[in-house]
Amino acid sequence: MSDEDGRVRGAPTVRTATGVSLRAATRAWFLISLQTFGGPAGQIAVMQRALVDDRRWIGQRRFLHALNYCMLLPGPEAQQLAVYVGWLLNGTAGGLIAGILFVLPGVVAMLGLSAIYVAFGATTIVAALFAGIGPAVLAIVAQAVTRVSKRALIGPVQVAIAVAAFIALAVFAVPFPIVIVAAGVVGWLTGRHQVTTGGELSDSEPSDDGPAPVIADDAIHTASPSWRRAGIVLLVGGLAWVVPMGIVVATTGAGSVFTQQGTFFTWTALITFGGAYAVLAYIAQQAVDVYGWVSPGEMVRGLGLAETTPGPLIMVVQFVAFLGAYRDPGGIDPWVAATIGALLTTWVTFVPSFVFIVLGAPFIEKLRNNRHLTSALNGVTAAVVGVIANLALYFALHTLFRDTTVVTAGPLHLAVPHLDTLRPLAVVIAVVAVVLVYPLQQSVLRTLGICAALGVLAAAVGLPLA
Repeated sequence: MSDEDGRVRGAPTVRTATGVSLRAATRAWFLISLQTFGGPAGQIAVMQRALVDDRRWIGQRRFLHALNYCMLLPGPEAQQLAVYVGWLLNGTAGGLIAGILFVLPGVVAMLGLSAIYVAFGATTIVAALFAGIGPAVLAIVAQAVTRVSKRALIGPVQVAIAVAAFIALAVFAVPFPIVIVAAGVVGWLTGRHQVTTGGELSDSEPSDDGPAPVIADDAIHTASPSWRRAGIVLLVGGLAWVVPMGIVVATTGAGSVFTQQGTFFTWTALITFGGAYAVLAYIAQQAVDVYGWVSPGEMVRGLGLAETTPGPLIMVVQFVAFLGAYRDPGGIDPWVAATIGALLTTWVTFVPSFVFIVLGAPFIEKLRNNRHLTSALNGVTAAVVGVIANLALYFALHTLFRDTTVVTAGPLHLAVPHLDTLRPLAVVIAVVAVVLVYPLQQSVLRTLGICAALGVLAAAVGLPLA
């Protein structure tokens, strides 16, 4: 038996695929969605506590296997993990509900914050808040580098891949997709020749202590994959993308900002291996230098807003799309255009994630012991360290300095700051953020709150914010 929250009471434990009702699961996913702050590490920890430790709806080993599978896919791994576990518990309906609820609070919050930024961004108080949030983001991204590196850099080959990825992006401006594909190939080759060993969570899985899970590991979706079902999922997923994009192209034209945003963010959704941090440098470069939707400083502020809202950090793309469509509405009311751009971008960003899980989950169940995929994942994950380090460098240059120059010489493509444009206030707040994040081990929200307050205090005493 289980109570209305799905918590296990006594024995015997229910061990069937109907052990968790869809109603109880929906309520649990809603509560989880309100706690998904702090990036993928924090989001995964919330699901671990709620689903594995407290409710015992799924065992530790099974949870970690699902996480490893999601790491193989492009897109936000925490949101995909929610879809995957929802699918394991309640089938397709459970996966859709879990995935939608996981992102819904963040969509609403980011839409409101984007509107506030556009409406009041020029005011002193808002400028002061962002003057504090921007430097804090540097410490948060740096923390992401150290966290990922502890798990990813398991040997000299992984270290070499990470360093090479950083140099390729920061010094030679190699396109992000090429870096990720090359890292996966190198990882696969080194794994094949047994240069690397292990490296994924399942290699050191803890035992399942406490009561048995509601659904036993060996009783979860053991049916063979169906190609007929896969075809239906592909058809529905394709229509879910084609229909809104077709309406946008037909009504606004192939060159409109909406078509550009829908196409670009669909592409980024397909290449976001390693999570939001890994692809943000690529998004920032394209959104700033190619499309001109936002400035470098606004990209940093957008990430700061994404850090303060529940849901995946990739929600920063909603902020980018909102500003880009507001500034280039194409004859539509700017506020309406901004809302359309933001919601369309959110839609095309997450539709692929649902398709990947609902389509691939039955097949992925067959890949549990595939060492070739594991080796490729090790290479990609190692490259993610270099990619995130490059993101930290990008944000540091545009947060701590007012101006930078791009030096080009042959294949060299290096951004160099103008030292006389250093922002002393940003440096001080960045140092405070580093102290809060590392030795004091404060949460993301508390760090952002303290740094935002420092920005407001600096404005109150008359210190220059820029």
